[in-house]
Amino acid sequence: MAKGHNSATQNIDLIYRRKKNAEEMKHQVVSFAMMIFFTIVAFVAVGYEGIGEWFKVPFILLLAVVQVIFQLYYFMHMSHKGHEAPKFFLFSGVFVAVLTVLALVTISWW
Repeated sequence: MAKGHNSATQNIDLIYRRKKNAEEMKHQVVSFAMMIFFTIVAFVAVGYEGIGEWFKVPFILLLAVVQVIFQLYYFMHMSHKGHEAPKFFLFSGVFVAVLTVLALVTISWW
């Protein structure tokens, strides 16, 4: 009797894992499609003559930041539980990098 119970539990676990994997794949495909869309938008923004340079550069940088976030959360699985320590070190590194760039830009402008 215990053997049948274990088999039923394994079947339920297998169904749950398949559902989770299908959901994860859906999220990855959607995020990949959005990244391709953002890349096309960036190319159109660069190629379009009616947009000024003061808009193009920050717009492309914003699209780049959004793509990095998509890659971290969906392709590098940072959205999953158990990745708190890598997230902490990654975001700490980003904070230090932004702070360093900000300090160097501030020094060079003044």
